[in-house]
Amino acid sequence: MPHPFIQDTPIAPVAEGLLSVILLGTGTPRAYPGAAKPAVAVAAGGQVLLFDCGSDTVRQLISSGLMPQRVRDVFFTHHHYDHNAGFPDLFISSWRTHVGVIPGRSQAMRVYGPTRTREIIGKFYDALAYDIGLRVAYNKSDAAGADIEFFEKNSGLVFDQNSVRVTAFAVDHRPVEPALGYLIEYRGKRVVISGDTRPMPSTAAHAREADLLIHDAYNELWLTEIASENPDQAIQVTNPAKYHTTTLEAAKIAQEAQVQHLVLTHHIPVPQATSEAETAYITGMSEIFSGRITVGRDLMRFDLETN
Repeated sequence: MPHPFIQDTPIAPVAEGLLSVILLGTGTPRAYPGAAKPAVAVAAGGQVLLFDCGSDTVRQLISSGLMPQRVRDVFFTHHHYDHNAGFPDLFISSWRTHVGVIPGRSQAMRVYGPTRTREIIGKFYDALAYDIGLRVAYNKSDAAGADIEFFEKNSGLVFDQNSVRVTAFAVDHRPVEPALGYLIEYRGKRVVISGDTRPMPSTAAHAREADLLIHDAYNELWLTEIASENPDQAIQVTNPAKYHTTTLEAAKIAQEAQVQHLVLTHHIPVPQATSEAETAYITGMSEIFSGRITVGRDLMRFDLETN
């Protein structure tokens, strides 16, 4: 007879022959229903790598079936709060978790990102010190899992394990700097995550013939209309767009790089989950980019069969 308490979500497979990409959050700093704060999980080589860690990340990992206790490696593109505010929850949830099929993390969490990552994420870690001390001393949580190892690098190879390679490259999200995009390679498959950025040659260069390009995007026409309808807030509406990429610019990058599949995320504003709204959001893109275009949604999963 099964126990009468809540059981885990069915565990999603991390198949040896797949590079799986799961959009955990496709939203922005603004709160939208159905669009969690940004995070992308990549499952390959028997491990789950996390790119950015918005405040909804733990719940989204559970909903995806990947589970937080599978995550040891976290890669930050930059340090806007919508990309890092979920870190304290992830750190504890991946370590001090309930018993079950997948045990909690018993090794130091590894955190990668641009310079200043140790300073910023280290403050989150310092804020947890009291709680961590209690869990090690009283709850007998694995002391090795209470630590963090930091790796700061603004470009170049940052991870190479179990045939999975992650390369960081510089993007332009000023006044936030430095900011990074990431190229993930596994058994002949290539995935690029742009991070938040203006259109950049570095993105197209690293995405050359990639199987999947996940790029932030905003609909310029929609934002212009919102600003004109709300003149008192026009600056708040339009200024953030200045360090992001329009849907049409994302299409140009994808076409230049000859990627197979372009997935839009970090939507500004988030389109309604209807075919009519999504068609309007990507208007004009197919005239620029001849490949596949997807409006990313939370918990979408893309499975790439490897060589």
